[in-house]
Amino acid sequence: MKTKTSTFQTTTLLSRRTLASTIGAATIAVASVPALAQESIEQEAPVVTSFGDALSQGDATLGFRARTEMVDAAGSDRLDLTSLLTRLTFSSASYQGFSTLIEMDDVTHITDFEGGVADAEGTEVNQAYLAYTAGATTLKYGRQRILLDNQRFIGGVGFRQNEQTYDGVSVSNTSLADTSLFLAHIHNVNRIFGEDSPAGDHRSDTYLLNAKYSGFSAGALTGYAYLLDNEDAAAFSTDTYGLRFAGSQADLGYTLEYAVQSSAANNPADYDANYLLAEASYKFGAVTLAGGYELLGADGANGQFITPLATLHKFQGWTDMFLGGGSGNIAGGIEDIYLSVGTSLGGVKFALNYHQLNSDDTNVSGVDKLGSEAGFLVGGKVAGVNLSMKYSAYNADEFGVDTDRLWLTAEAQF
Repeated sequence: MKTKTSTFQTTTLLSRRTLASTIGAATIAVASVPALAQESIEQEAPVVTSFGDALSQGDATLGFRARTEMVDAAGSDRLDLTSLLTRLTFSSASYQGFSTLIEMDDVTHITDFEGGVADAEGTEVNQAYLAYTAGATTLKYGRQRILLDNQRFIGGVGFRQNEQTYDGVSVSNTSLADTSLFLAHIHNVNRIFGEDSPAGDHRSDTYLLNAKYSGFSAGALTGYAYLLDNEDAAAFSTDTYGLRFAGSQADLGYTLEYAVQSSAANNPADYDANYLLAEASYKFGAVTLAGGYELLGADGANGQFITPLATLHKFQGWTDMFLGGGSGNIAGGIEDIYLSVGTSLGGVKFALNYHQLNSDDTNVSGVDKLGSEAGFLVGGKVAGVNLSMKYSAYNADEFGVDTDRLWLTAEAQF
């Protein structure tokens, strides 16, 4: 299926200069508002009279996630990796609106690394930011987690042992009724490949805007503008504008989303491409059945709609066959028709899913049928430890090779 792309003039929409000015104004506005009085309702609550008190009265958590991942691709030896993520997080109390958070991650390979698994070994700062809250506005400066909507465009790849986080400044505001606003400027993306990898960091001059209104009875409407200027991977530089509507009525859930994207900044390509999502779900008692159609379109051989900051593992099947070198798409674009069913019995979660994948424009690569994938997940908590088993099987057609992946995970937090 070839979807016609529309001519898109970025000069008529939000520009990088507009977003930069907006973030600057929001930062000044937050700084000029006095912090709300920190009055405790309970008399026994500790009194914070200095930033030192805020640090001493902060909270620390320690988390562990052990995982074994097995990859069996036709024509290649099976690859196994067992790794351990150790995460230490400290968040201070608030003093006159100021607070801070520091989070350290260590990923250790228990078995020899043979390739094929994107869990890099190393120790690094996952988050480290200073926050200031005044009323309904929060400003964060530093390395931070940013997860927008369903993470299709901006996410953290939290499934992986080394999370993707962002260096920059962000402003969030909820002062308008039923409305949440988010603005950010990102100057570096800390990717999942680790500090020792040449692809571990991408310098950036990126602006993010996400505005959500949830005052409609039928659901929430979100508008967004993601203006990516990647200084280390020029092909990832894009301007994306879109609308998303998601809601539910009784047992019926639904989502519609449309976005347009054009090459931008230093991108050597010149293209315009579309994104489309239509999804519905229905609850039959304890069982939820869902299905959808997702298109990441192509503009002929000029280029295709990409999502380099997304949590890509969540989409187009768990075997990660369509990562496109981190871009989230391949030449010719991708159509994904999918079904899923899930339930929970006695505290144990069960999920099944199926994807049928095809090219958007077969004239680009000569490939029409991209294959299919089926997967299942079972997980629950035993003695305070979250245990899960996840499996997916990709059946190749005119693209790739048959590939199976299995994950065994144990996770606990103290």
